[in-house]
Amino acid sequence: MNESATLLNTNLEKYGLKNVNAHWNLSPKELQKIAVEKEGGVETENGTLAIYTGKFTGRSPQDRFIVKDDYTKDRVWWGNINKPVSPENFEKLENEILNYLSGKEIYARDAAVCADPKYRMNVRTITEYAWSNLFAYNMFLRLDPVELESFEEDWLVLCAPGYVCPDPAAYGIRQGNFSILNFTKKIALVGGSAYTGEIKKGIFSALNMILPTDKNVLPMHCSANYGEEGDTAIFFGLSGTGKTTLSADPNRKLIGDDEHGWTAENTIFNFEGGCYAKVIDLTEEKEPDIFRAIKPGALLENIVFKKGTKEVDYIDGTITQNTRVSYPIDHIDNIQVPSYAGNPKNIFFLTADAFGVLPPVSKLTPGQAAYHFISGYTAKVAGTEAGITEPVPSFSACFGAPFMPLHPTVYAEMLSKKMQDAGVNVWLINTGWSGGPHGVGSRIKLKYTRAMITSILKGELDNVEFHQHPIFGLYMPKYCPNVPIEILDPINTWLQKGGYISKAIQLAHSFHLNFEKFANEASQQIMEGGPLIDEHHHLEEHI
Repeated sequence: MNESATLLNTNLEKYGLKNVNAHWNLSPKELQKIAVEKEGGVETENGTLAIYTGKFTGRSPQDRFIVKDDYTKDRVWWGNINKPVSPENFEKLENEILNYLSGKEIYARDAAVCADPKYRMNVRTITEYAWSNLFAYNMFLRLDPVELESFEEDWLVLCAPGYVCPDPAAYGIRQGNFSILNFTKKIALVGGSAYTGEIKKGIFSALNMILPTDKNVLPMHCSANYGEEGDTAIFFGLSGTGKTTLSADPNRKLIGDDEHGWTAENTIFNFEGGCYAKVIDLTEEKEPDIFRAIKPGALLENIVFKKGTKEVDYIDGTITQNTRVSYPIDHIDNIQVPSYAGNPKNIFFLTADAFGVLPPVSKLTPGQAAYHFISGYTAKVAGTEAGITEPVPSFSACFGAPFMPLHPTVYAEMLSKKMQDAGVNVWLINTGWSGGPHGVGSRIKLKYTRAMITSILKGELDNVEFHQHPIFGLYMPKYCPNVPIEILDPINTWLQKGGYISKAIQLAHSFHLNFEKFANEASQQIMEGGPLIDEHHHLEEHI
């Protein structure tokens, strides 16, 4: 959309922005031109914009705050993840950002989130950089000119990467950068970090509070797709576990790749209008949909070019392992339009187990499903967050703790109820290591993971025999089409069987220790869904 179709409601002074030269709802082409001419953007050989986010190439979870006020004080699960900031300090930082942006050329975008019209929320995003605005164009739902004419925002995003707070302690924050949500004023404030993911995750976190509290909708950090048989599949998982990759299936329509709601009417809707995919080690052979979506209109972040060319070197992680692309969802051919559907049949919990302990595929009981959902186990891999250089075991409640303002059991109970009401099957898929831990074993082949998921979606594991993992209690299939039988039980892939057992017990203890903080709120059924590490009498038969 160009400037000739400027909106009626374009008075930015009401927010405290003075003397700004504001560009409203520019087209991707116009934004790309500005990013190249003024903001250090570079075009790749096929004309895609590549930008560099500077100091921050990932989220900064320690610098995320929620304003503690009458709306949030008794609702939010305060702690390491949801850190409070006072309304007064928010006010001061908001004024600082407004003063910083005043007098500048800025970019405004009106868009929406939540594809189901019943739950739609309007978002106005005001950014210092044209390419941040392109990100908002790609990631939020694009509106037609008629909708824009009468647009009124429900939430406002103010994004000023160039503003660094000079005296963090005086404002109740940790360092110069910050992402803050104010649920009373309905403002998401991003300062000091140019990593675009902060924009999207701010609004996602807001929805994670609003939807369950006010709308009886379960918000989920997941991807989802829809099959020809009319069934929806949901993929939970943290960054790097394969959510985006595995939901892009040529035989199924993509609903969305990261953030969804599950309604009381038993429908699943996408929050977003685009995808934000990791591109480290990307190849057309492994991930054709994502590879082909990288074309003009997409936005590449922190990639490196092959020497002397404008060809992207996807293997090169010199800047970060967390190289990314954002693109509008319609860059993918096979999508569900509009992006919502009913009838959820299978849920997949994806984990990248760096210890090589968990089976590549297992079926969960309702108690195990709730336990593993609250646990949200994976290994954090290098580059997803500032400061992580080596893989470490990690638990992130509900597979999305950094974005969950409420207590994890609130989401887990909603999920359990919905699962049982809808008769959904839940599967744990390990996309991590087999044959030993990281550094010894090897990553489970993507083609095997795809084969497991395809078999499940086709119902091919419905009548297969399962046996129980002696330490984790998970139900492992004895056979799966197109997958070598020996990898289905992880102990078979280790040379040292005793080494496997001790590593599995070590990981099981980590699960139990992590779960202690939820135990008071969890039901007996959920508690029984955890590892069975005391049942040593089962172990001998495996060794």
